[in-house]
Amino acid sequence: MATGVNSAGGRAMAARRAPPGGTGPDSPSETPDCQTRINSLKHVLSKKQKTPSLQLSVRGHWSTWPAFVAGQTVLKNHKPCCAPEERQPSNKQALPALPKPRYLEQLESYLRKELQSLDLTKENSQELKLQPYREIFDFFIDSFKTYKPLLAAIKSEYEATLAHQQKTIRALEPLKAMVATVSEECTQQILALQEKERDEINMLKQEKKHLLKFIDNMKEENNSLQTQVEHLRESVTEEYAHYLNEHAARKLLLAKLNDMHNEQLEMTQQAQRRESADLYTKGEDTVKLSLALKVARQDLTKAQEKLNLMIAYYADVVPRRDFESLEKKNSDLLQEIKTLQKDFDQLHREYETLLDIQRETAEERDKFCAELQRVQHNCTPRPNWAKCSEVIPGGADRWDWLAEGKTSDQLVDVLLEEIGTRVLKEINAFHGKGKSDKVPVYLRHEGKVKNKKPTKKDVVNILKDIWKEKIALDQQTGKRSSLPEFFLSYLQKKYGNAAAMEWSYSLYENMRLCRSNHVLSSFYDILTGKVGEEQFHGQNQVISDLQKELAACDSSDSGSLTSEQFSTAVREAFPLKKKESIQELVDASRSKLDSTEDLIDYMSLFKEDEEGNPDPFVAKLRSQYVREKHKYLRQLKNKLRDLTEVNADDLKTAFRVINPDIDDQTLDTYVGLAFQVQREGPAQEVVPVETALERLLAGDVRRVGPLHREKGTTGVEGDIHY
Repeated sequence: MATGVNSAGGRAMAARRAPPGGTGPDSPSETPDCQTRINSLKHVLSKKQKTPSLQLSVRGHWSTWPAFVAGQTVLKNHKPCCAPEERQPSNKQALPALPKPRYLEQLESYLRKELQSLDLTKENSQELKLQPYREIFDFFIDSFKTYKPLLAAIKSEYEATLAHQQKTIRALEPLKAMVATVSEECTQQILALQEKERDEINMLKQEKKHLLKFIDNMKEENNSLQTQVEHLRESVTEEYAHYLNEHAARKLLLAKLNDMHNEQLEMTQQAQRRESADLYTKGEDTVKLSLALKVARQDLTKAQEKLNLMIAYYADVVPRRDFESLEKKNSDLLQEIKTLQKDFDQLHREYETLLDIQRETAEERDKFCAELQRVQHNCTPRPNWAKCSEVIPGGADRWDWLAEGKTSDQLVDVLLEEIGTRVLKEINAFHGKGKSDKVPVYLRHEGKVKNKKPTKKDVVNILKDIWKEKIALDQQTGKRSSLPEFFLSYLQKKYGNAAAMEWSYSLYENMRLCRSNHVLSSFYDILTGKVGEEQFHGQNQVISDLQKELAACDSSDSGSLTSEQFSTAVREAFPLKKKESIQELVDASRSKLDSTEDLIDYMSLFKEDEEGNPDPFVAKLRSQYVREKHKYLRQLKNKLRDLTEVNADDLKTAFRVINPDIDDQTLDTYVGLAFQVQREGPAQEVVPVETALERLLAGDVRRVGPLHREKGTTGVEGDIHY
């Protein structure tokens, strides 16, 4: 009975088996490989349909293998649908173990065969591995009609959940690039802030040490001067006391002189009296002697009064020579004290200012440290750009060539360009942008436009041919034509009116995506009006002038120059460039040479590859052109920083200040470019400063003549931001 049931069950399962990937709602779309495997399995099942594939239990119920291995496995681990009497332990003799069902063996064999045939090294190996399990599960569902709705619902729910998870994963994949970009920007900002903070702190510390040392020296000098002042005060006090003593001594001496003088007068009078007595006794004339004595006494009294008056007047007077010497010395000391006091006050104010700056710097440092910790906590690790080589056509070699010398932001642009180019090749048609006036003339079309799918080499050749035809037409007519209109007329002339719009859309999309290619990006910027056409011709003129100068230095026409000759030729071609810029060009020209080689093949420096990519030397020359123009306009912006609007006269004055050697013709060209008027037309209107600078930035604006060394116009760092 078991054999009959198993055979019937196997035939029913084989007959009812629906092929994987059928029309059911839970099944994936059918593929030829899947259908082949299903037919193979049906063939195996049809050959062995008489083989028993399922086992019946003792009581006639369906059981799962191995049910009779241990004799009581089913009885112990019964299912909820079993009868109550089957749940009681039995003392009967255990039935012998039966082999694995044939149908189960066939399914397992089929599963092993399918898994072994899969290539699990591919990226979608997990999805490939899941497909055989889906097929086995579909066989299993079709074999059990009773449980088929429940099992189909379970499978449907699992499939829906897997589809939802895959959709979520695909939606999150673009965020990886954005997270990597944000991480790179945060890392660069953190490093810049750390470097700037470290340099400023070291500089302030050194300046602080220097000022503290200078203050200590000034304090020592001030203390020394104070000591000298105290010493001089003591000297003056001692001199004053000495002069007072002299004054008292002179008074005592004067009193003694008066006493001595009085004693001498008395002695003289006594002597005169004795002489008078003697003369009288001798009979001489007493009247004559009395008169002489009287006159002598009067003269003596006058002389004594005059002497006393002089002593009284000049008792406290010092010599003029000593007085003038002391007065000059005192004046010098007072002046020196005032100077030192003024220097001390200035140093004290500077010290207070430095303390305030140090305090503010410490606050900024703490703020930046907190910001750094927050950014470090939130930022993600730097991306492993080497993984891109696995998905970029050309492998690791091409990716290394694309990523050489580029920042993370530029690498993201390169990666987007590669992805966009690949997606662009898969698009068969573009949607027209309409025919409104806002749409450029070369894109005015309604409906779908066929994608011609040109290669980058084809696009570069077409754009170069367009420039060649347009330059010839402008020289023939004597005026410059509009590039958008000429672009459309060229395509119509070459490909016809029907295919012109298809080529226009195809070329436009390729130019829009390939920003790393100079030929495509420069043509796109001029075509869309972001940059003036004169800038393109200006860069080409710079390169042409350099080629002529190098050829002039090559007297032997060998196509090679030594490093010294090359440097001299570059300086002759660009007399306004700094030594650093000249050295950058020389280093770029020697990028492909060995350190021992001295000859530079200058002819090869101006060659391009088939996709229009220039040599690093030409790329460096163009980057210097843009950098020098930005610096020139920064100086102009600094001269106009006090103005919000500017007229033609103010702009001319500013140009002459930063560039005194500019000629009138070039000046009129720059003013006309800023005000968007013809050279002979009026330029008296007023425009905002930012608008004028934007227009100058889009045109060919360069310095004429030597750099004007003026304070406030040089040494300005940073870029212009409009």
